[in-house]
Amino acid sequence: MIHVQNLNFSYSKKKTVFNGMNLDIDGGGIVGILGPNGAGKTTLLKLLTGLMFPKQGTMKVLGDTPGDRLPRFLEEIYYVPDEFMIPAMKGSRFAELYKPFYPRFDEERFNNLLTDFEVDGSEKLNKMSLGQKKKFMVAFALSTNCRLLVFDEPTNGMDIPAKNVFRKVTASCLNDNQLMLISTHQVADISRLIDRVVIVDKGQILLNDTTWDICQKYAFVTTGKADGALYAEEAPGGYRAVVPANGEQTEIDLELLFNARKNLK
Repeated sequence: MIHVQNLNFSYSKKKTVFNGMNLDIDGGGIVGILGPNGAGKTTLLKLLTGLMFPKQGTMKVLGDTPGDRLPRFLEEIYYVPDEFMIPAMKGSRFAELYKPFYPRFDEERFNNLLTDFEVDGSEKLNKMSLGQKKKFMVAFALSTNCRLLVFDEPTNGMDIPAKNVFRKVTASCLNDNQLMLISTHQVADISRLIDRVVIVDKGQILLNDTTWDICQKYAFVTTGKADGALYAEEAPGGYRAVVPANGEQTEIDLELLFNARKNLK
């Protein structure tokens, strides 16, 4: 679905974001995109959705070049940014105006998701809190049935019950032909949701692996000593460490994995 080769992008001569970056993601699923501040996560999402254009390199998303902004491409992607301008209209009016752009929009699902999120579609969007706006936009995005859904910090502003609903509905709404990209700093919100991890750092992809493959390579353990660990940090009772799996399977600790990114091969 996503094939990026030798991508170069910079905002200025002094600020290069990507330099020869490559990324391949085939098939559907939910991908967590992690990286430190300034690593280019949001820039990558905008490039993939055709909102920005690479300086050099090739990009193919769903078989098309995102920057061409073809109608067949635009009707198959939906991007929910971290920050957005939202019109001063009722949620129901927003849906009425924008759903025709998405041929497989599911009205019943949309209404059910608003109920799950406890969002009133008759309320004006610009009067909603940040969390309510995010829930509304996530509900709309999931109802489009687009092949590519792109979320930048989707749980930012949501309370704990809403984050639980987000995980539940996201997992239940996607089919095998859909791909979801989630960029976030709040790794605990997606740790049990994603099935692939992409780590971006200093203009390159440091890790692009399925959670299954990560579990085959590494174990995430609490240990009394850090000898032999690929990465370790102090924790109550000893150390939290990343060690070679050697046949042992553990639950992925995304925060630990991210902190260990420079130590993993």
